This record gives sequence, C-alpha cells and structure tokens, in this order.
Amino acid sequence: MESHFDSQVKQLYEKSKEIVNTTDMLKSNRAGEKWEPVWPQDFKRDFFNLVDQVSLSLMQDNDDFYGYFLIQMAREIRVDMSSPTGVNFKGARYVIYFNPIIFLTLTLKQMESVIKHEIFHIISMHLTRAKALKGRYSTLAINMAMDVVVNQFLEYLPPYATTLESVNLHYNLKLKPYETFEYYVEKLQTEFDLQEEDEEGEENDANENEDLKTAYNPEKTHDMWGESDEIEEQTIKEFTEKFINNALKGKIPAYLEDMIAALKNSKGELPWNLYLSRLMGTVESNKKKVITRRSRRQPERLDLRGNLRSHKAEIAVAIDISGSISDEEFKQAIKEVLHIVKNYNHEITIIECDNQVRRAYKVRSIKDIQDRIAVGGGTQFTPVFEYANKKKINLLIYFTDGKGEDKLKVLPRGYKVLWVISGRGDELSLKEPYGIVKKLKKIEVKDVTLEMSDVRSDGYSMNNQAPTI
Repeated sequence: MESHFDSQVKQLYEKSKEIVNTTDMLKSNRAGEKWEPVWPQDFKRDFFNLVDQVSLSLMQDNDDFYGYFLIQMAREIRVDMSSPTGVNFKGARYVIYFNPIIFLTLTLKQMESVIKHEIFHIISMHLTRAKALKGRYSTLAINMAMDVVVNQFLEYLPPYATTLESVNLHYNLKLKPYETFEYYVEKLQTEFDLQEEDEEGEENDANENEDLKTAYNPEKTHDMWGESDEIEEQTIKEFTEKFINNALKGKIPAYLEDMIAALKNSKGELPWNLYLSRLMGTVESNKKKVITRRSRRQPERLDLRGNLRSHKAEIAVAIDISGSISDEEFKQAIKEVLHIVKNYNHEITIIECDNQVRRAYKVRSIKDIQDRIAVGGGTQFTPVFEYANKKKINLLIYFTDGKGEDKLKVLPRGYKVLWVISGRGDELSLKEPYGIVKKLKKIEVKDVTLEMSDVRSDGYSMNNQAPTI
C-alpha cells in the first residue's frame, strides 16, 4: 500500500516535470547566465515541507546531528545541477540545493542519504580541499574521490552513486577503504592519465540542456561549489564549527566525533607529506608513448600506442648527518617520499651532508637506502645548494634540525625547496629559506578514525551499518 509520503513524492514529481516543461514560464535566474523555471509558491511550500519530513525522519533514526545541521542551512531549488542535492557557501551560511527532477525519484532513505552526503562533504572541508587541488587534477577525479570517501559511511545510496566498490570494479583498481580524499584523487588521476582521460571527462552530457539536468553526472555533481562566496579558509572553518556546535544535540556516531575533533584541532596547515604531494603536482609532466596500453580513443588501431608521462621528475633528498635526525625518523620520512612520488616518472638522489656534501647516491626503493656515514660535526646548508645548482633537479627536500647558517651563500636556481625540520628541532635558522618549512611529525590526515566497534565482520560497516560501497 502506498504511503502518504510516497504519494506526496509522486505528486510533486509530476508537478515539477509539468513546471519545467512549460517553457513560457522560464526566466533568467542569474544575470542572464542561467535559466530557471518560475517555481510557484505552493510548489515550493509543498516541496520544502517534504524536505522537513525527511529531516524529521533523520532525527527519528538517531541521525539528529544531520537533521539539526540541515535546519541551519538555507534551501533553494535548482534544475541546472546533475545531482539530487548540492551545497555551497553564500551569505555567511551554507546553502543546500535540490533538483526536484532527480531528488523526487529517490526513496525516503535515499533522500536521507543524499542530504547526509552533502553535510559530510562540509564537515570534511571538501569545498576548500578540492579547491586547492583544482588545476592539477581533473574535475572528474576530484569529484569521484570526494564521493568515494563520503559514500563509504552511508547506507541506502542511489544506484548511480560513486562508491569504492563501483570505482574499483569499473577501473579494475584495488583502492583501499577509509583512506583520505587526497589518496583517492591521486590514484584515480593516475588511472585516468593511463586511459587517456582528458580534463573534460566523458562526453555523456554534451547534448543535454545546460539549464536542465535530469540525470546524475559525476563530473558535474559539485559544480555548485564554484558559486560559493570568495572567503578565506580559516573563516569558512569557523563558520563550519559554528554549524557543527549548533547541531550537537544528541549522540553522534564515533566516526563523526573523530572528524569533528580533527576539524576543531586543525590549524589549517598541511603536514609536510601532504604538502609534498601538492608540490609533486606542480612538477612539469609531459607524455611518452607506451605499448602496454592501446589508444583509448581508437582501441581498434593496434599501431597506435597509449600515453604516459615522459618528463622525469628529478628529486633531491638532503639529510643532515650531523646527528640531529635519527635513522628511524629518516627511514620513515623516505618511505613517505617514495609513496608520494611513486605515481610520477621520477628519480631520487639522496644527499648526505653536514658542513659539506659527504655522499650522493640514487634510490628507487627503501631497500636502496644505505646506512648513513658516521660523521659528526656542524651543519651548513650552502654546500647542498651548491651541489643542487649543478644538477637539473625539480625539487629539493631537506631534512634537518634547522640549525645552520642564518643566510645562504648560494641561492637555489630553478627548483622548489621543502624544508622538513626533525621532531627535535624548533625552527630553521635561515632568515630567508627560499621555500616552505614544515615539521617532521607523523600526522595521519584521515577523514575518519575507525574503532573496532565501528566495523562489522564484513569490514565495510560503520555503527552496524553496511554501506553499499
């Protein structure tokens, strides 16, 4: 028997189709750039009344955090987005948008999930984290990576949702669960590059009316974020914390508690390893021909070869051997470096130095790391830069306790510099570092922290929920 809620949904869906198909009711919505149906007041009233029912259902399902968060958000109707819901930040508050043509095809539980999905993005600070990666990764890779992260914690997803399981199956990957957004975007972009995915992605939306979206498109699903007000990251973080505090009315899942704690404790500064990941994205990368893959655009042409990046990123890793950094610290840091650069065509040179360069050698894996020379003495940074200037390197990573000259006698030429201060060091003695200075501190930047009580026997469940991933 059809419920009253289902009957409302069906009526609103038919009404929304009737409205968007009445072309003479269209008007310019944003300074002539887009067109939006004139939504009658009675439709908007009934539609947002339905959203209120979804919010009430969230609270009854012990998901009251999401319900209270939703109450604070402004609401608007838009049919020019390729997802049932979307969010951005405008006028000092978060706005949630609904495309009724897509949203009203969902069940009640699916409606709850897509609303949770948007709030999850907000708490994860994906709006600002995605902006930082724009231009270095394709829109498709960024969007899919964010959705893979979020959807691992949600049940009752729409059948078209981007999940870890669907991505692994479609691209024949083995992405690990519960990793960071940055981990997934790097893995996906590498696969797209191998398959000759261009920046625009698949052309499955080419003939669609730009002002009317009736189906989900993963490359377009977060376009709404681009309309957010220009605002500093710290300011939007403060607004997000305010929304969170107002939504903390009852018990919340452990994974949300950890996310919220991480957000509040964050100083908005990337640890050295994630900053290195960003730097690698700025290294010049051309393409080379390979015979291991067929051309994706013309797979039947066996004479055409696929593309891989041909530019070899020359990376120098300097290690202060004067006794300021332990072997354990350095080996762990090198593991991080190798993990970050492994998807790039790279060559790494280890430079051992104190007051002079003692040894330099190439490494390809952690097995190539040699025992450090037992030499004690003071530290000078200049010899490393003299050595690096003679080589065609793209990036110098310098591990040190920070104690050395206050001024370089030789300045870096044509490469980026990342200083990593050991856990026992305080600051860099140089007045002008000619690069970024970070602390060597193992910081796991996860979107969540799992406890065993959160994971069911199938390994993909949170709080006795088994997300469809």
